[in-house]
Amino acid sequence: MAKQQSTPASEPIVETAAQTAERLARGAKEAKGRPTPSRAEREAQNKRPLVPSDRKEASKAAKAQQAEARRRAQAGMAAGDDKFLPARERGPQKKFVRDYVDARFNIGEFMIPVMFLVIILTFMPVPEIQVYGMLTLWVFFIIAIADCFFLGFRVRKALRAKFGQDERGVRWYAAMRALQLRPLRLPKPQVKRGQFPNK
Repeated sequence: MAKQQSTPASEPIVETAAQTAERLARGAKEAKGRPTPSRAEREAQNKRPLVPSDRKEASKAAKAQQAEARRRAQAGMAAGDDKFLPARERGPQKKFVRDYVDARFNIGEFMIPVMFLVIILTFMPVPEIQVYGMLTLWVFFIIAIADCFFLGFRVRKALRAKFGQDERGVRWYAAMRALQLRPLRLPKPQVKRGQFPNK
């Protein structure tokens, strides 16, 4: 019967590279409660496919994101948020002009309803009604233009009193807003009638 050879206590234990890696991985797992991911696994997690596997789902998600972005932009523009306004609408002076025009009763904002009324009158077979309708339109047009000129001077005066100067083109900006129907203005009116901004 062959005798078993015993390893001397002083002789060191030699392990292979694979055994060392396994021991370190086992120790890390016990320390963290989960195995340490390999380099290949980490790289795979960081990779994103250039072409999605489900194109229909990706297209649907992209359209939903675009619709949400448009909705936010429209809401921001309606509320007068500078981030969503075009360059010609931005700035404290333009906001002041909008509030000043919206607080005022403007003759020009009824221009479109009067024009529609006159167009209807021109279809009537009575020549006198047609003539009076056209005269009414021209008189209203002249009064609305005069009101816009008056508004421009008042706006410039108010801007200079508040800001020390007025931006270029504010009179035209005020007139164009004054000629629009109040419910159709963008940005939407933020003040009530008679609620003029502080000078």
